Amino acid sequence: MSFDHREPGTAPEAWTAFLETVAARPVDLAGSAAVLVVAPHPDDETLGAGGLIATAADAGFPVHVVLVSLGEGSHPDSPTTTPDELARRRAVEFRDALTELHPDVTASSLGVPDVGIREQPETLRDAVAARLDATPGRTLLVAPWRGDGHRDHRVAGEVAETLAAERDDVTLLSYPIWAWHWDDADAPAAPWDTARALPLTPGVLGRKRSALAAHRSQVLPLSPSPGDEPVVDERHGAHHLRDTEWFFGTPRSRSRESFDAHYARKPEGWDFDGSWYERRKRAVTLAALPRERYRSALEIGCATGVLTAALTDRADDVLGTDIAAAPLARAQVRAPRARFVQAALPDEWPDGAWDLVVMSEVGYYLSAEDLDRTIDHVLASLADDGVLVACHWRHPDDEAVSSGDVVDARLAERWPRAALVRHVEDDFVLSVLPGPGVRSVARTEGLAP
Repeated sequence: MSFDHREPGTAPEAWTAFLETVAARPVDLAGSAAVLVVAPHPDDETLGAGGLIATAADAGFPVHVVLVSLGEGSHPDSPTTTPDELARRRAVEFRDALTELHPDVTASSLGVPDVGIREQPETLRDAVAARLDATPGRTLLVAPWRGDGHRDHRVAGEVAETLAAERDDVTLLSYPIWAWHWDDADAPAAPWDTARALPLTPGVLGRKRSALAAHRSQVLPLSPSPGDEPVVDERHGAHHLRDTEWFFGTPRSRSRESFDAHYARKPEGWDFDGSWYERRKRAVTLAALPRERYRSALEIGCATGVLTAALTDRADDVLGTDIAAAPLARAQVRAPRARFVQAALPDEWPDGAWDLVVMSEVGYYLSAEDLDRTIDHVLASLADDGVLVACHWRHPDDEAVSSGDVVDARLAERWPRAALVRHVEDDFVLSVLPGPGVRSVARTEGLAP
């Protein structure tokens, strides 16, 4: 996603009309012991979650804000203010804003360079994990929405989603910042089906307004010179100074309708045949199989059947499933020896027992709950001598609800045995997870004791 914050963007009035149609669940603080807010830059905490911070602190919840960077890159063309000067100013503004929200709110600053979190996401991950470890009880973790359009927001959101997926004592809420600016209120890309709403009292809204005003370097011009214009002008600020604060809840699995629309635009789905990346990844996946031949294979999310066709050379019986109908017609032509069924997994899990289950490039389209249910189904239907092979893309995907690394980590956490193979490179991660009767290739062939 690319956008120019200097453009007018979507009018606040357009969002007002849209928000009146949203059936949002309320933000519920009950059951949480503390609130932890991730802010990539000073003012993100106020714009995205200032009302929540104030409301939670008023109710006696411990609230801590992790500030990733000092936002020294907010005015790259300023002729009057250097990045170092901006960093010093914004650090003071951040503390002043939190005081306006509630004097008991605590904060820590990580000092990551502005637009630099992509190069060191572990700095944020370690800091948030340490706070979570030190907090008894359930934590409400509040972070930017990963699809917000700003690189720092995306990485911060991904880190928060990963940690929330790994822990049973964390509830995640995600806040939009720049999506209000670039998204289309008539056909929004943001996941409003997961919306959570927090009504703000007049007093809390007034404190949020005062906190935003404390970020003087962002809401006022640094000088009359070009390049010193405010980043958060009145039009953009209006998105955030509503009497309701909006968040997104845990992502849901990608819908059948979205896949149908994808295949309507691109009947072959992805370039499975022509791309060297796809052909090489497929070869690596097939080479990782510990047996030369299988009795019965299940492929979850088979798309147009390119990998399915290869599996029919390695298994006596192959069943391919996909949530969309359109690719299955092509898959049947491409892999005539396989069987195919349209199914939305995990709800429509096929009957049968399998000694090979393949889950390639599909796990990150599942919600955390649906991924866990899928893992449960695989464990229940996998033969003792069977394996699950999971292969997933590691780069950002705007259509995904998590990431390849999140899926691989959850599989490793939930699987009762260590991976037989785990291959990690920049582009994808592949794991072969065995049943209890699986032995190494050398032992199976009598080459090793």
